[in-house]
Amino acid sequence: MNFSEFVESKPNLRYLFFGGKGGVGKTVVAAGAAQYFATKGKKTIISSTNPVHSLSSIFKVDIWGKGVQQLSENLYAIEFDISKTVEKYKAEMKEKLLAFIKTADIPVDPGPFLDIATTNPAFEEAAMFDDMVNLIIENKFDIYVFDTAPVAHTYRLLGLSKVYDLWLKRLIKSREEALSLRAKLSFRKKKVIEEIRNDPVLQSALETRKRTEEAKKILTDSNKTAFFFVTLPLALPIAVIERFITWVKAFDIPVGGVIVNGVLPKTLFKDENLSSYVANKLKEQESYLKIIDKKFPGLVRAYIPLYETEVIGLEMVNRVASALADGGFNLVQ
Repeated sequence: MNFSEFVESKPNLRYLFFGGKGGVGKTVVAAGAAQYFATKGKKTIISSTNPVHSLSSIFKVDIWGKGVQQLSENLYAIEFDISKTVEKYKAEMKEKLLAFIKTADIPVDPGPFLDIATTNPAFEEAAMFDDMVNLIIENKFDIYVFDTAPVAHTYRLLGLSKVYDLWLKRLIKSREEALSLRAKLSFRKKKVIEEIRNDPVLQSALETRKRTEEAKKILTDSNKTAFFFVTLPLALPIAVIERFITWVKAFDIPVGGVIVNGVLPKTLFKDENLSSYVANKLKEQESYLKIIDKKFPGLVRAYIPLYETEVIGLEMVNRVASALADGGFNLVQ
């Protein structure tokens, strides 16, 4: 089943993620997929969850930090500037921390705690996750295409939906227990009960958990979501996505398939003037394509050729979209 057949078999498909090892062409394939849907009349947005954005380079348009930008008919793009989200997080966290210290009557300087929380590496990933969820929940587009970061970052990003839920459950339970005990011990029960109802820490946690549950529901819906793994016909990228598929399945995220990028057409073998270098590369590629078929049976959705020029600009992106549409199986047959 090629890419277009897979998409047609899932009429409710809306959220497509493209991941893999760094340097395999995730952005190229994601851009091609977004253009594929746009040409089908679907209002499509492509966004990047990679801190090192590449969409501006691919489309030759300055997108970063400028919100949603229209690239062509039905095609839109956004590169998140998470600095604003991070600053908002810091302000909210400071407010919650001060509220917690006040209600708990703890005489401590909140500064060091705030510094520790906001310099955690996962803080920016949480901000990126929130921006991604906000884009989805706004529900302004028919199709959402996500160009994800290299494997390790994406693994943590997708894992946040599960980690968030576990952490929030524990936070809400602990906060409710603490507030309940405070109410029982207080002589001003009515006032304390009113404070509990409006407790900023508890209310924020409940709201965040609600949004996280919505995101988790979307990410794990096999009718609406699919994660595609991009690889080159080379040993290391193949090994990386083999592990990556296992991780994604562990988060209950539906696997859409494998896209093989940078494929030299087999018709080159017919060229009598073929250099020994290219002939050797073709033989090497043939062996890796067999490995891909063996490791991922029935999962290869398309072969994207190694083009004569770099994929930059809408014209080249259209060529990738066409390759996805027909699967590019003629390249290897």
